[in-house]
Amino acid sequence: MSYSTHLCLLLTTLLTPRAEQAPDAPSPAPEGPDLADVAQTALQQALDLVTSFRQQPIAPARTHRLEQQLQEQLRELGRVLLQWTYNHLEPAGVNDLSKHVHFEAGPYTRLNKKTPQNVWTVFGQVRLWRVGYRPTDKGGDPALFPLTLGLGLIHGASPALADRAARLLAQAGMTQQRALRCLQQDHGVGWGVKKLRQVTEAVARALAEQRHDAQVKKLLELLAQAAASRGRHKPVLSVGRDGITLGVRFKGGSLYEVATTATVTVLDRRGQRLATIYLAYIPESGQATLSKELTRLLREVLARWQGALPRLCYVSDAGDNETSYYEKILSRMKHPRTAERLDWIRVVDYYHASERIWTMAELLFGTGPRAVSWARKMQKWLLKPGGVNRVLHSAAAFRDRYELTGKKRKEFRKAYHYLRKRMKSMRYAEYRRVGVPLGSGVTEAACKTIYTQRLKLSGMRWKKAGAQTVLNLRLVHLSGVWEEAYQGVLNGFTEAKVPGQEGSRENTVETAA
Repeated sequence: MSYSTHLCLLLTTLLTPRAEQAPDAPSPAPEGPDLADVAQTALQQALDLVTSFRQQPIAPARTHRLEQQLQEQLRELGRVLLQWTYNHLEPAGVNDLSKHVHFEAGPYTRLNKKTPQNVWTVFGQVRLWRVGYRPTDKGGDPALFPLTLGLGLIHGASPALADRAARLLAQAGMTQQRALRCLQQDHGVGWGVKKLRQVTEAVARALAEQRHDAQVKKLLELLAQAAASRGRHKPVLSVGRDGITLGVRFKGGSLYEVATTATVTVLDRRGQRLATIYLAYIPESGQATLSKELTRLLREVLARWQGALPRLCYVSDAGDNETSYYEKILSRMKHPRTAERLDWIRVVDYYHASERIWTMAELLFGTGPRAVSWARKMQKWLLKPGGVNRVLHSAAAFRDRYELTGKKRKEFRKAYHYLRKRMKSMRYAEYRRVGVPLGSGVTEAACKTIYTQRLKLSGMRWKKAGAQTVLNLRLVHLSGVWEEAYQGVLNGFTEAKVPGQEGSRENTVETAA
């Protein structure tokens, strides 16, 4: 059986009323004050604060202080209750526990006494006394503490505190120092930067392993919601990707490289965005990791979706990596279950197409009212059936009339050919008619939300590993799947086994992330 099951059975025996126990039965509970005494002492201090407040004249300053003192005292009440509870999970007598346990690859033998560990919780620090087990073969591996593992401690932090610290670092505008101040003020936690990084890096790694499944589940829920909505369009699964420069530190200096973002958005039958799932990765040549994870996400969603296939579209600018992903992967993608070629609608972002119109307008007419008038008219034409053709014909006519030369002609040709080369992906009137988004605003906003609001604050430069840690936290937070993913982390811990027990199985005490 598992260590935790063995412990529960043992404690049930130890906590049996004395009258029902054999004369030589062990002590019914570990040494120390009773829970009621511990709770009463802390609670009485809170009641004394209230009594003292009522005996003096009311004043705003005293009201302010009372609430602060009560908050501190109630936190202390929580702390002593946790400390008592955790220290009474194992029996006081070390010999009452199993002599041996198995964990992962080998057996462990019990030590002869309990040893202490300082544990940080959302109520502050508690002192935990626990029984250790040393590797039986004395191979040099660290001692095993089943109680510590069973509580799910992450580098000496409780699961709730680790959750809180990681959520703080995932927030917009947050820095390490601000996170430490929040932990100190709200939870009495006296960490430094090293401990904060140690805990949050462990949480980020664990969440990254759970993110895929949580995001797939979220997208399936959104597709079901979209399918049940009312409107004249088919539900839409819209994909986009983009890049943004990020300051990266390396030995000897720093430079700016392009980090990447991808979005998967579900729109209902009225064309309203329900929610967006986010992916993002540190700068990498070829952006292979982002492509791999985005493809994996899409395939899994399509494989598990049992309803009618939504309309599929890919909306981005015409950058090299964005275009390459469509041409090499999406345009060739087959349905995971039917093996039929999927019909992805390629949309070149309307805003980027409009930028080329304005470039041509300024080259043809300068920066005056005539350029503004022509550009705005062309933007409207672009949204009509055959609009890009009409824009190109008008631009070519004015080019021939004004006989652009030199640098102007070269810049004009570049903008003109941008539109001409991508005409098939600029059928904006058709996209409007079937409820497909015309612009990559969601993805462009994601670059600002994911990176600019957190990783590009004043003076920030990042090592790649540190940047990805924050990204892993931020993606789970912004995708709205934190609860699901963190629960997966907690459920994914392993357990030690008590050998020689009847009914022993491959159960696994929980290991920290």
